[in-house]
Parts: sequence; structure tokens; C-alpha cells
Amino acid sequence: MPWEFALPDTLASAATHAAAPPMDSDAFAAFYERSSRLLWAYLARVSNDGALAEDLMQESYVRFLCAEHAPSLAADGEVAARLYLFRIATNLLRDHWRRPRAASIDEISEEFFSAAGGAAQAESRALLGPALQQMKPRERLLLWLAHAEGYSHREIAEVTGLAATSIRLLLFRARRRIAKLLRAGEEQPC
Repeated sequence: MPWEFALPDTLASAATHAAAPPMDSDAFAAFYERSSRLLWAYLARVSNDGALAEDLMQESYVRFLCAEHAPSLAADGEVAARLYLFRIATNLLRDHWRRPRAASIDEISEEFFSAAGGAAQAESRALLGPALQQMKPRERLLLWLAHAEGYSHREIAEVTGLAATSIRLLLFRARRRIAKLLRAGEEQPC
């Protein structure tokens, strides 16, 4: 099946090797356009590594295309398909964290500070970045899904594989921790 839009090499090869893609090329192109920025931003902010986010994003789409039971992109299936894609990405990110690494990332990636914005946004990023860096990966993940993506507790549970009843408590603890870290960051002299 020839693809009519430019896909990264890994996606194009996966699409040609998949026995039965869950959608046609136009539907996938539209879905990719609507979801790729959100997925990359999620992965970049949670992992603090833009290059890793790019790799995991592409792998997520490959696995989404190759999945036998991926949700369809029908009008009512868009939300389910996006949740399924985020679930794949979250699992890939967890797998990455479980693997032993040669070197750890001690800095916040440049992409975190490179987005255009006003002085107030730059100041909040300067405080938020170090605070997020000190948090556990799961806390960053939960905060991002809840506040940046606007997912409900039920949707976060679907993406992360955690129990829906525990999401509220985990989010409460993550919010309390980041507030404490932000207060400590504001108190330090410049």
C-alpha cells in the first residue's frame, strides 16, 4: 500500500510490513498531524530529552500501525486511538527507564527552554524545569497527562495502566511535591 504523505523511514517500513493497517493512509496522515506534536511534547517533557522523545514517538507510531487490535479512527474512535497511542508511548518510556544506561541526563534538554514565550513564561519555565527534574518520572508523567494533555483520571489510568482509583491520590501527591519544590526554588537567591 503506497503512502501518499511523507512518513519517517521507520513508519513507512512498518506500514508496508503490517498485514492489515487499522486505517487508510489519509486517515492515518490526519491522525498523525493531530497527535504527533502532542505525543512528542508529552514524551519530551516527561523524559527531559528531545532526541529520546523523537525516537519513542516514532516507535509508538510504528507499534500503533502494527497493532492488530488498535482502535479505529472513526469519528468516535479518535479519543480511543489517541489514548492507545499514549499508552504505547508510556510503555516504551517505562521500558527505556528500566534499561541500564551508560550515562544519565543531568540537564534539562534545550527544547524545554526553546519555545517562544513572554518573560513570565520564561521565568515560570526556569522555575518549573529544575522542579520537574527533581521529581520521579511517574510524577512528571501524571502531571503532564493531567495538566498539559487535560486527560481525566480514567483516561490517565488507561494510558498508564495504573488503577483508576489511585490516580487521584497520586496526582495529589505529585502536585504537592512540585509545589514544595517550586517554593524552595523561589526562595533561593539569584
